[in-house]
Amino acid sequence: MTSSKMLFGSALALVMASTGAMAQTEITWWHAMGGELGQKVEEIADGFNKTQSDFKVVPVYKGNYAETMTSAIAAFRAGEQPHIVQVFEVGTATMMAAKGAIYPVYKLMEDSGQDFDQSAFLPSVISYYVDDDGNLLSLPFNSSTPIVYYNKTAMEKAGLDTETLPKTWGEFGEAAKKIVSSGAAPCGFTTTWQSWIQLENFSAWHNTPFATQNNGYAGLDTELEINGELPVRHISDMAEWAKDGTFKYGGRQSNANPMFFSGECAINMASSASRAGVLANAKDFDVTYGMLPYYEDVDGAPQNSIIGGATLWVLQGHPEDQYKGVAEFFSYLSKPEVQADWHQSTGYLPITTAAYELSEKQGYYKENPGADLPIKQMTLNKPTPNSRGLRLGNFVQIRDVVNEELENVWSGSKTPQEALDAATERGNELLRRFEAAN
Repeated sequence: MTSSKMLFGSALALVMASTGAMAQTEITWWHAMGGELGQKVEEIADGFNKTQSDFKVVPVYKGNYAETMTSAIAAFRAGEQPHIVQVFEVGTATMMAAKGAIYPVYKLMEDSGQDFDQSAFLPSVISYYVDDDGNLLSLPFNSSTPIVYYNKTAMEKAGLDTETLPKTWGEFGEAAKKIVSSGAAPCGFTTTWQSWIQLENFSAWHNTPFATQNNGYAGLDTELEINGELPVRHISDMAEWAKDGTFKYGGRQSNANPMFFSGECAINMASSASRAGVLANAKDFDVTYGMLPYYEDVDGAPQNSIIGGATLWVLQGHPEDQYKGVAEFFSYLSKPEVQADWHQSTGYLPITTAAYELSEKQGYYKENPGADLPIKQMTLNKPTPNSRGLRLGNFVQIRDVVNEELENVWSGSKTPQEALDAATERGNELLRRFEAAN
């Protein structure tokens, strides 16, 4: 009798457990974070899943940014889309143009009755991802901005002041030259992500347009303005510095980082999210950090830098009740303690003021000097139409064009004016194709 009761009880428990598991709604999150970042994404999802039992967020790694966005678009057309997809900032215009596919974040949170305060987010972060009325379209997740990494040991060897770092491009060029001439390093400086840093952020930092129509925010009939006097001046300076080793090109994306890690180049311009990687790999010298340099004779400089990274977009086509889970997850993801942990663990910017203040209160910036510099640079001034970001169609391809033409400058096969004229013409052709398709 007792045995029968125990058997019945066990069976009942299994049924109840099975029913509970079936009642839990899965929310699929496609992302582009591999390695340790991917593990952190899993940790965030697990943290949310433990706070409630109605929904389960399931992260799925889909490759790099371009692959993830392409997969999501294809899946949507096949009716197999995820609830959430991580898309890099250059894909913003493409996502906005996908009419009927996107569930804007502001609308999602409103429809779900979530207490969501958009003003809690850093203006320089969300300005990239709002519509013409200022409504947030996607949720900022991993945001970064370019800063300058200095080999402090090499600078001291060259007799440079490491407490007062270069502010202007004139000072920066002189410091890089002195590093080479003193023998402190064979190369003064290098740069990663040359389009993002040396043209896109360069324009924002100098409060000058990268493209017409408010950098694409005001309409699809935009045209590039990267062959004007200021960008040509800047690329010309870099071309001159390339002749004597003051500047050395290290390749696209983050390919130049090893030149800094090895000590070959004493200064590197790279993403603020590279901080952890720099500290892990630059083992033979001390590192210090500085803001981007600017031309002191340009009115409005320095303004504010713009972000890179990605946001989370919500895709339409799922049952209405499932979006409640997405909204609850976004509220969890926006919590100060969650964002502060993500910021401190990865080097990405805290997306809310509260997360920044919590990190400060926890002593993170005191223990990690320079970790708050990207935030100060991003929030140096209120974003203008020239410095809020870029919203250009086919921007992934445009960056490839810019890279090709800049490489023609570094190789000496084109003058800066010729290369930037060609990049403008080719880029505009891509913009016209995007306009015609939308």
